[in-house]
Parts: sequence; structure tokens; C-alpha cells
Amino acid sequence: LQFFLFHYLPAGTIHFMSIVMMKQIQVLNKILILLAVGSLFITSCSKKQIPFSSGNSARANLSSEMQAFLNGGVEKKLDTGRKKPAQIIKTAEKYIGTPHCMGGTTRKCMDCSGLTYVSFRENKIDIPRRSQDQARYGRIIFNKTDLKKGDLVFFTQSYQTPDFITHVGIYTGNGRFIHASTSSGVIVTPIENPWWSQRFVFGTRIFRK
Repeated sequence: LQFFLFHYLPAGTIHFMSIVMMKQIQVLNKILILLAVGSLFITSCSKKQIPFSSGNSARANLSSEMQAFLNGGVEKKLDTGRKKPAQIIKTAEKYIGTPHCMGGTTRKCMDCSGLTYVSFRENKIDIPRRSQDQARYGRIIFNKTDLKKGDLVFFTQSYQTPDFITHVGIYTGNGRFIHASTSSGVIVTPIENPWWSQRFVFGTRIFRK
């Protein structure tokens, strides 16, 4: 082909073809640069990273919903007095088998934040009633493997609501947490349960150990 071009085509034609090929290469380079810049922009805008005072070694990749929640204030301190995590867990376990109902805080029936609210209140620790507000207290723990007994565990998208945090439980150790589920009432469930694991947001450490 090269022999044909140089020996059978007029010099003017060869020069014209060279110019066209050069322009095509320049256009292709511009397209590649735009694609590279575009992918960088998408990556930087889709997820953001922020540090926490919690001391977690890894920063969390945050959705816009979580970012908005965190901007509303987190890691507030809660006065736990001399109470221990085991006391909170023991209180919560007294309610195992209690049916679920929205807004409930008694043995007749209770919801998820009702269980945590009552478990802390009976130990003279004041905690907000709603899970969305409870999640603003304590040191944030992003990794499930770092959870300790007595940590609160929070979940999202467990039911339709404008709130980002939709469910809460108390970590009891050995990869399990106690909570009030809609279907079974107050039960103990593995934290790696597929349904709950994919909805896990973070835990919070209420007790300073």
C-alpha cells in the first residue's frame, strides 16, 4: 500500500490525505482527553469522603443521603453515668418475644427505636425516641467487625420514610444484635443476615470504654 501511494498517486493527493489523517488523529486525541476528564469528574462527584473524629482508620465513601445526614450533626456525647453495656443488653433481652407495633414502648408491643429507648431509659440514660435522632449520639463505627457489645447499630431503607436512618438495634456481641423487627417482634439476629447486612449504615459507641 505504501509503495502504491508514493508511486501511483499524485503528490498533491498524498499531501491532502496526510492532512486529513493528522486531523483525525487530533480529533481522536481530544475525544480521549474529554473521556478521561469526564470519568474523573463523575468519580469525584458521585461519592465524597470526609474524616471523622471517631478514629476509624479508613474514611467512608458517602452517598449524598448519608452526607446530608452527617452534616446535620453526629457523634454527640451521651451521659451514661456508671452504667455498663451489659446492663443495657440485659434490659433489652427482657423484651424478647414482644410483638412489633409502630410507636410502641411497652411489653404489649414496640418498634425498633422503642426497644432502644426503653432499654436505656430503664437504666436512667436519656436517649432520643426516634432512630434518626439516636444515630446522632456516640462515636461512629463504620466496620461491622469493629463493633462491641452495647454499640447501637443503624440501618437504612428498611421501610418507606423520608428519614435516612430507618432501623436501630443493640449489638450483643458474637456477630448478633437485638432489635424489634416488623415480622417477628423483638428478636436476636446475625448482623450478617443478608437482608440487614446490605442495609447496615454504621454503629455508634455510646459507652466510653
